[in-house]
Amino acid sequence: MHKLWIAPLCLLGGMILAGCEQNGHAQTARAIDSVAAIDQQNMAELMLTAADPREAVTYFTQAAENNPDRVLFRRGLARSLARAGDAEAAIPVWQQVIAHPESVLDDQVELADAYIRTNNWTQAEATLNRVPPTHETFQRYRLEAMIADSRQQWDRADSFYEIAAGLTPRPAGVLNNWGYSKLTRGDHRGAERLFAEALRHDSSMFTVKNNLVLARAAQRRYEIPLMQVSQVERAELLHTMALAAIRQGDVTVGRGLLQDAIATHPQHFDAAVLALRALQ
Repeated sequence: MHKLWIAPLCLLGGMILAGCEQNGHAQTARAIDSVAAIDQQNMAELMLTAADPREAVTYFTQAAENNPDRVLFRRGLARSLARAGDAEAAIPVWQQVIAHPESVLDDQVELADAYIRTNNWTQAEATLNRVPPTHETFQRYRLEAMIADSRQQWDRADSFYEIAAGLTPRPAGVLNNWGYSKLTRGDHRGAERLFAEALRHDSSMFTVKNNLVLARAAQRRYEIPLMQVSQVERAELLHTMALAAIRQGDVTVGRGLLQDAIATHPQHFDAAVLALRALQ
């Protein structure tokens, strides 16, 4: 009689063990998939930050073809195309990303950025208008400021630039854009203040240095302010001021600045030499 009980128990035990084994395989498979997903995420971030833009485009193109259901790779492809200077090609990819069920609001903001890069301001504004006002990010307000600038809505632009600058730990770029906006409006003193503030956040940005001397030259202040510059940068800034002085009719000042630029540059400064020859 005992043997009659043993068979069912063994069978039941076997079934339990089989079930445990299957559950174990399923858990292992999920763990492997989870690790693979993390690896793909890390690789995508690495390609977006460290890789050459064209190499990143190649990587994400292949990855998107191999994983058509993963929005991660299409998003990476769109960003890589923008980094590579091909915003036109990025637009249809961003539209695919937005159509994906895992799309987020930042994707629409990125699409608006691509429209701006292609000078399609109307579409950029329409795209941002579809983003809820509760989505308050640095990128969103930066683009809103640029659109307001394009429409010469100065008060609105100033408000958005100020908000954007307060939403990032690295505001130098947006402060430079704001300063350039002020420069084009003729507010040279306001532009100078913003460029100086941008340099306090990032003293390495030569574009900001160049814009700063332009703002000062527009006020007929033809000297480089106290800031960290290399010898080559100083020569190029002197050249910038010289051209600004000449355009404003201060030809004698411009000639002197060109001579200083040529003397300052550690190598032959062809652009300054040609400008000086043209004056003579």
